[in-house]
Amino acid sequence: MPQLRQNIILKEWVIIATERAKRPEQLKEDKDINNVKLPEHDDTCPFCAGNEEKFDNVTELYRIGDKANWKLRVIPNKYPALAPLQDGIRINTTGYMRWMDGIGNHEVLIESPRHNLTLATMETSDIEDVLFAYQMRITTLMALPYIESVIPFRNHGKRAGASLIHPHSQIIALPVIPKDVISRMNESIRYHEEHRECIFCKVLQSELESKERIVLETDHFLVFVPYAAYSPFALWIYPKRHASSFCDVEAEEIKDLSVVLQKSLRKLYFGLNDPDYNYIIRSAPKGYSNSAFFHWYITLIPRLTRTAGFELGSGMFINPSIPEENAQYLRGIEI
Repeated sequence: MPQLRQNIILKEWVIIATERAKRPEQLKEDKDINNVKLPEHDDTCPFCAGNEEKFDNVTELYRIGDKANWKLRVIPNKYPALAPLQDGIRINTTGYMRWMDGIGNHEVLIESPRHNLTLATMETSDIEDVLFAYQMRITTLMALPYIESVIPFRNHGKRAGASLIHPHSQIIALPVIPKDVISRMNESIRYHEEHRECIFCKVLQSELESKERIVLETDHFLVFVPYAAYSPFALWIYPKRHASSFCDVEAEEIKDLSVVLQKSLRKLYFGLNDPDYNYIIRSAPKGYSNSAFFHWYITLIPRLTRTAGFELGSGMFINPSIPEENAQYLRGIEI
């Protein structure tokens, strides 16, 4: 019998289509990861080491390593979605039409000088550098007076929106708080007012008690398939310590998270043949960094299904897999 499950954090319903559910191994990508051969350096890639001045000698925003032997770089996006503030913010409303200047910051975090790596195949020390760079850039961008929220994210593969193969993430800083973030904030405030506890901490404790959907656990983090997962093999990475902002993650936790993120991605890489995916760091917007009701976390979404007419028409997702079976499958992937 199909089930309707509710994502308690957003009060959204998801259809778990048990009648059409596929076995976890049926959702693997149809490719041989052992025969995907990429060069360590690509002369046509703007992110490869040695190509910096060939394409654009842009001003670096952040770097780990020296200029000639860098390990990681952050640069402005060549084709930014938003532009930094110059003179002021213009906002206009005419009838029902409202607009404002597209100010903000759009950055690219180049995760490695090597073209043929991805986070799943990097060393944990390299991933630790990436996470530390996220934290440094979020902190810097949130300090800008015109920025209200910062969204770090990673697109891996064409179906996830990546236009370049070279390992990289993006960071967009906004002058507004997006509706999706506001919805999470509002529901978490409502839950806290009613129950006097953090809804994210409640979910964390419930998953630790049930154990059905846990994929892996460390001293500082829990990785699990959400009870009302929108799509197959979706993962949430929750810190065990309550903190609202990724800026407040401690060095020991960053080190642990590098292991957790690597293992999570390697389970997808080897278990599902390197699927396209997105991940997003969901951190509190400006003014909410020390709140009792919000809890930062990471959403990791493999792109194994497509959004179709029903999802667009209803806002409700159909998941053709069973979250508990997805978690069991990933737990069994040896890495």
